[in-house]
Amino acid sequence: MKRNLLWKIEELMMKGLMIGATMLALSCLLLILGAVIWKGLPAMNLAMITQPPQGGYYTGAGGGVLNAILGSLYLSIGATVLALLLGLPIALYLQVYAGRSRLSEIVQLALDVLWGIPSIVYGAFGFSLMLLMGLRASLLGGIIALSLVELPIMCRAIGEVLKMIPSELTESTYALGTTRWELAWKIVVRQALPGITSAILLAFGRGIGDAASVLFTAGYTDHLPTSLLRPVASLPLAVFFQLATPFPAVQERAYASALVLTVMILVISLLSRLASKRLSKYVVK
Repeated sequence: MKRNLLWKIEELMMKGLMIGATMLALSCLLLILGAVIWKGLPAMNLAMITQPPQGGYYTGAGGGVLNAILGSLYLSIGATVLALLLGLPIALYLQVYAGRSRLSEIVQLALDVLWGIPSIVYGAFGFSLMLLMGLRASLLGGIIALSLVELPIMCRAIGEVLKMIPSELTESTYALGTTRWELAWKIVVRQALPGITSAILLAFGRGIGDAASVLFTAGYTDHLPTSLLRPVASLPLAVFFQLATPFPAVQERAYASALVLTVMILVISLLSRLASKRLSKYVVK
């Protein structure tokens, strides 16, 4: 009887802890969204998202952050495509070919370490790599550095999805005489397509909000992106530069830029859920 009472008390305590942690996380999210909306909405207007900065923008002149919006999209899309081209074959190799081998464990450990490296380190590495290649701060340099940030996220997320594929499906496929190559690209990828889509959008959302990795590699400019070899603006850096000015009106624009970035990430999250639901109907349960 006493033991049962202790178990109930322990269960209630753990349940209360979980609810409390959930409410704390939601409260932090609501506080962040509330602060960004409260301070950014008054400065939000059509010019913010349809015009590039005009002369003296950071001292109160007109214009907007269209250059940063397009730059962030170009950087994130390019980096996500590059990370997918590298990450999907790595994840398929670890799941289909390497299995539970020593090599698989080493590669997964390396991916975990890469995931934990601060993005500023990737930016410094990308900057050094650009110097060796003779490149200057540019859209191409930012894409390379940002793809290194997204690569471990992409690999680990896709890898976890591939682990959820029923072993009976792969065994029955082998029984029909299917090669590993056919299994990987015709069966595994098709079954994991909803999760792969979510992994892609997760990496894209991580990339579009990163500032440190593109600070030294992509640079910054008030002009719209026109070339892979020219500097490009990004929304996180636009927020940083606007907050660094001593002018209250420009600081308000920083919160408006942060609001634009937040809305973009929210749309990406919604698209991820929608795509997963749509693609799930092609998966064998």
